[in-house]
Amino acid sequence: MNNSKLGTLEIRNYKPLGEVVFEYLRESILNGTLKPGERLMEIALAEQLGVSRTPVREAIRKLEKESFVEMIPRKGAYVADLTAKDIIDVLEIRILLEGFASSLAAQRMSEEELMSLRETLEAFNDAVSRHDRQAMIDLDNTFHDKIFDATKNNKLIEIVKDLHDQFQRFRLTYFTEFDNYPEIQKWHQKIYDAIRSSDVNAAKEAAEQHVQLIMDLVMNWKEKRNE
Repeated sequence: MNNSKLGTLEIRNYKPLGEVVFEYLRESILNGTLKPGERLMEIALAEQLGVSRTPVREAIRKLEKESFVEMIPRKGAYVADLTAKDIIDVLEIRILLEGFASSLAAQRMSEEELMSLRETLEAFNDAVSRHDRQAMIDLDNTFHDKIFDATKNNKLIEIVKDLHDQFQRFRLTYFTEFDNYPEIQKWHQKIYDAIRSSDVNAAKEAAEQHVQLIMDLVMNWKEKRNE
Protein backbone atom coordinates (compact mmCIF):
# COMPACT_ATOMS: atom_id res chain seq x y z
CA MET A 1 0.00 0.00 0.00
CA ASN A 2 1.30 3.44 -0.92
CA ASN A 3 0.78 5.35 2.33
CA SER A 4 1.71 8.69 0.79
CA LYS A 5 -1.60 8.70 -1.10
CA LEU A 6 -3.62 9.20 2.06
CA GLY A 7 -3.95 12.69 3.49
CA THR A 8 -4.23 13.89 7.06
CA LEU A 9 -6.96 12.43 9.22
CA GLU A 10 -9.34 15.04 10.63
CA ILE A 11 -10.10 14.11 14.22
CA ARG A 12 -13.62 14.96 15.38
CA ASN A 13 -14.01 14.99 19.15
CA TYR A 14 -17.69 14.14 18.99
CA LYS A 15 -17.12 10.83 17.17
CA PRO A 16 -15.37 7.64 18.29
CA LEU A 17 -11.95 7.38 16.67
CA GLY A 18 -12.83 4.08 15.02
CA GLU A 19 -15.79 5.76 13.31
CA VAL A 20 -13.61 8.63 12.08
CA VAL A 21 -11.08 6.18 10.61
CA PHE A 22 -13.90 4.14 9.05
CA GLU A 23 -15.41 7.18 7.32
CA TYR A 24 -12.00 8.30 6.11
CA LEU A 25 -11.10 4.92 4.64
CA ARG A 26 -14.56 4.49 3.10
CA GLU A 27 -14.26 7.86 1.36
CA SER A 28 -10.75 6.92 0.18
CA ILE A 29 -12.23 3.79 -1.41
CA LEU A 30 -15.14 5.69 -2.96
CA ASN A 31 -12.92 8.34 -4.54
CA GLY A 32 -10.40 5.81 -5.81
CA THR A 33 -7.48 6.78 -3.57
CA LEU A 34 -7.56 3.22 -2.26
CA LYS A 35 -8.05 0.98 -5.27
CA PRO A 36 -9.73 -2.44 -5.64
CA GLY A 37 -7.32 -5.21 -4.73
CA GLU A 38 -5.11 -2.92 -2.65
CA ARG A 39 -3.97 -4.36 0.68
CA LEU A 40 -4.87 -2.54 3.89
CA MET A 41 -2.10 -2.99 6.44
CA GLU A 42 -3.00 -2.01 9.99
CA ILE A 43 0.46 -0.83 11.04
CA ALA A 44 1.04 1.25 7.91
CA LEU A 45 -2.43 2.82 8.11
CA ALA A 46 -2.07 3.59 11.81
CA GLU A 47 1.26 5.33 11.22
CA GLN A 48 -0.06 7.26 8.24
CA LEU A 49 -3.19 8.43 10.06
CA GLY A 50 -1.49 9.08 13.39
CA VAL A 51 -3.63 6.70 15.42
CA SER A 52 -3.18 3.37 17.18
CA ARG A 53 -3.93 0.06 15.48
CA THR A 54 -7.17 -0.46 17.45
CA PRO A 55 -9.36 2.11 15.61
CA VAL A 56 -7.85 0.98 12.30
CA ARG A 57 -8.76 -2.63 13.10
CA GLU A 58 -12.30 -1.57 14.07
CA ALA A 59 -12.65 0.43 10.86
CA ILE A 60 -11.48 -2.45 8.67
CA ARG A 61 -13.95 -4.83 10.33
CA LYS A 62 -16.80 -2.41 9.68
CA LEU A 63 -15.66 -1.92 6.09
CA GLU A 64 -15.74 -5.69 5.67
CA LYS A 65 -19.32 -5.85 7.00
CA GLU A 66 -20.36 -3.22 4.44
CA SER A 67 -18.57 -5.10 1.61
CA PHE A 68 -15.91 -2.45 1.03
CA VAL A 69 -13.16 -4.79 2.21
CA GLU A 70 -12.49 -8.47 1.68
CA MET A 71 -10.64 -10.52 4.29
CA ILE A 72 -8.47 -13.20 2.72
CA PRO A 73 -7.28 -15.97 5.09
CA ARG A 74 -3.53 -15.85 5.84
CA LYS A 75 -3.16 -12.78 3.61
CA GLY A 76 -5.07 -9.94 5.24
CA ALA A 77 -7.53 -7.21 4.29
CA TYR A 78 -7.93 -5.97 0.73
CA VAL A 79 -10.15 -3.36 -0.88
CA ALA A 80 -13.00 -5.35 -2.41
CA ASP A 81 -13.43 -5.38 -6.16
CA LEU A 82 -16.85 -4.88 -7.73
CA THR A 83 -17.77 -7.85 -9.89
CA ALA A 84 -19.88 -7.56 -13.02
CA LYS A 85 -22.74 -9.11 -11.01
CA ASP A 86 -22.39 -6.37 -8.38
CA ILE A 87 -22.58 -3.70 -11.08
CA ILE A 88 -25.60 -5.28 -12.75
CA ASP A 89 -27.38 -5.46 -9.38
CA VAL A 90 -26.82 -1.72 -8.99
CA LEU A 91 -27.98 -1.00 -12.54
CA GLU A 92 -31.18 -3.01 -12.10
CA ILE A 93 -32.07 -0.69 -9.24
CA ARG A 94 -30.94 2.41 -11.11
CA ILE A 95 -33.00 1.72 -14.22
CA LEU A 96 -36.16 1.83 -12.11
CA LEU A 97 -35.20 4.85 -10.03
CA GLU A 98 -33.74 6.90 -12.88
CA GLY A 99 -36.76 6.42 -15.14
CA PHE A 100 -39.21 7.32 -12.39
CA ALA A 101 -37.14 10.31 -11.25
CA SER A 102 -36.76 11.71 -14.76
CA SER A 103 -40.50 11.45 -15.39
CA LEU A 104 -41.19 13.40 -12.19
CA ALA A 105 -38.46 15.94 -12.95
CA ALA A 106 -40.07 16.60 -16.34
CA GLN A 107 -43.16 17.73 -14.44
CA ARG A 108 -41.58 19.47 -11.46
CA MET A 109 -38.17 20.90 -12.35
CA SER A 110 -38.04 24.68 -12.02
CA GLU A 111 -36.38 27.01 -14.53
CA GLU A 112 -33.58 27.66 -12.05
CA GLU A 113 -33.02 23.93 -11.55
CA LEU A 114 -33.11 23.38 -15.31
CA MET A 115 -30.45 26.02 -15.80
CA SER A 116 -28.30 24.36 -13.14
CA LEU A 117 -28.76 20.97 -14.83
CA ARG A 118 -27.68 22.51 -18.13
CA GLU A 119 -24.54 23.92 -16.51
CA THR A 120 -23.70 20.48 -15.12
CA LEU A 121 -24.27 18.92 -18.54
CA GLU A 122 -21.86 21.40 -20.13
CA ALA A 123 -19.30 20.92 -17.36
CA PHE A 124 -19.43 17.14 -17.91
CA ASN A 125 -18.86 17.63 -21.64
CA ASP A 126 -15.89 19.85 -20.85
CA ALA A 127 -14.47 17.19 -18.51
CA VAL A 128 -14.76 14.62 -21.32
CA SER A 129 -12.87 16.91 -23.69
CA ARG A 130 -10.12 17.28 -21.06
CA HIS A 131 -10.09 13.52 -20.33
CA ASP A 132 -10.55 14.36 -16.64
CA ARG A 133 -11.95 11.09 -15.30
CA GLN A 134 -12.45 12.23 -11.70
CA ALA A 135 -14.35 15.31 -12.87
CA MET A 136 -16.51 13.09 -15.08
CA ILE A 137 -17.34 10.83 -12.14
CA ASP A 138 -18.22 13.79 -9.90
CA LEU A 139 -20.27 15.58 -12.56
CA ASP A 140 -22.13 12.44 -13.59
CA ASN A 141 -23.11 12.03 -9.95
CA THR A 142 -24.16 15.70 -9.77
CA PHE A 143 -26.20 15.48 -12.98
CA HIS A 144 -28.28 12.57 -11.72
CA ASP A 145 -28.56 13.95 -8.18
CA LYS A 146 -30.04 17.17 -9.54
CA ILE A 147 -32.70 15.17 -11.34
CA PHE A 148 -33.57 13.28 -8.16
CA ASP A 149 -33.68 16.54 -6.18
CA ALA A 150 -36.03 18.04 -8.77
CA THR A 151 -38.60 15.31 -8.11
CA LYS A 152 -39.38 16.99 -4.75
CA ASN A 153 -40.09 13.47 -3.50
CA ASN A 154 -38.34 13.22 -0.15
CA LYS A 155 -38.76 9.46 0.16
CA LEU A 156 -37.21 8.86 -3.24
CA ILE A 157 -34.33 11.19 -2.40
CA GLU A 158 -33.75 9.29 0.87
CA ILE A 159 -33.63 5.97 -0.98
CA VAL A 160 -31.05 7.35 -3.41
CA LYS A 161 -28.94 8.71 -0.56
CA ASP A 162 -28.96 5.28 1.09
CA LEU A 163 -27.67 3.80 -2.17
CA HIS A 164 -25.12 6.56 -2.78
CA ASP A 165 -22.06 4.51 -1.86
CA GLN A 166 -23.06 1.65 -4.16
CA PHE A 167 -23.74 4.06 -7.03
CA GLN A 168 -20.42 5.82 -6.45
CA ARG A 169 -18.44 2.56 -6.44
CA PHE A 170 -20.18 1.64 -9.68
CA ARG A 171 -19.22 4.96 -11.26
CA LEU A 172 -15.59 4.57 -10.25
CA THR A 173 -15.42 1.10 -11.79
CA TYR A 174 -17.41 2.07 -14.88
CA PHE A 175 -15.38 5.16 -15.75
CA THR A 176 -12.19 3.17 -15.18
CA GLU A 177 -13.11 0.12 -17.27
CA PHE A 178 -15.05 1.77 -20.11
CA ASP A 179 -14.48 4.80 -22.29
CA ASN A 180 -17.80 5.23 -24.11
CA TYR A 181 -18.07 8.82 -22.91
CA PRO A 182 -19.73 10.11 -26.13
CA GLU A 183 -22.64 7.72 -25.47
CA ILE A 184 -23.03 9.10 -21.96
CA GLN A 185 -22.98 12.63 -23.33
CA LYS A 186 -25.63 11.72 -25.91
CA TRP A 187 -28.02 10.24 -23.35
CA HIS A 188 -27.47 13.02 -20.85
CA GLN A 189 -28.49 15.42 -23.61
CA LYS A 190 -31.59 13.37 -24.45
CA ILE A 191 -32.63 13.28 -20.79
CA TYR A 192 -32.07 17.02 -20.44
CA ASP A 193 -34.00 17.83 -23.63
CA ALA A 194 -36.97 15.71 -22.54
CA ILE A 195 -37.08 17.30 -19.09
CA ARG A 196 -36.77 20.78 -20.59
CA SER A 197 -39.70 19.98 -22.90
CA SER A 198 -41.73 18.61 -19.96
CA ASP A 199 -42.11 15.38 -21.94
CA VAL A 200 -42.75 12.85 -19.18
CA ASN A 201 -42.65 9.73 -21.35
CA ALA A 202 -39.57 10.80 -23.30
CA ALA A 203 -37.71 11.64 -20.09
CA LYS A 204 -38.53 8.26 -18.57
CA GLU A 205 -37.58 6.38 -21.74
CA ALA A 206 -34.31 8.29 -22.21
CA ALA A 207 -33.23 7.64 -18.62
CA GLU A 208 -34.10 3.95 -18.83
CA GLN A 209 -32.39 3.49 -22.19
CA HIS A 210 -29.31 5.27 -20.86
CA VAL A 211 -29.00 2.76 -18.01
CA GLN A 212 -29.95 -0.20 -20.22
CA LEU A 213 -27.15 0.54 -22.68
CA ILE A 214 -24.68 0.65 -19.80
CA MET A 215 -26.08 -2.65 -18.54
CA ASP A 216 -25.63 -4.24 -21.97
CA LEU A 217 -22.03 -3.05 -22.03
CA VAL A 218 -21.38 -4.52 -18.59
CA MET A 219 -22.97 -7.83 -19.63
CA ASN A 220 -20.51 -8.09 -22.52
CA TRP A 221 -17.68 -7.22 -20.13
CA LYS A 222 -18.91 -9.93 -17.77
CA GLU A 223 -18.78 -12.54 -20.54
CA LYS A 224 -15.23 -11.55 -21.46
CA ARG A 225 -14.19 -11.89 -17.80
CA ASN A 226 -15.96 -15.27 -17.61
CA GLU A 227 -17.82 -14.24 -14.45
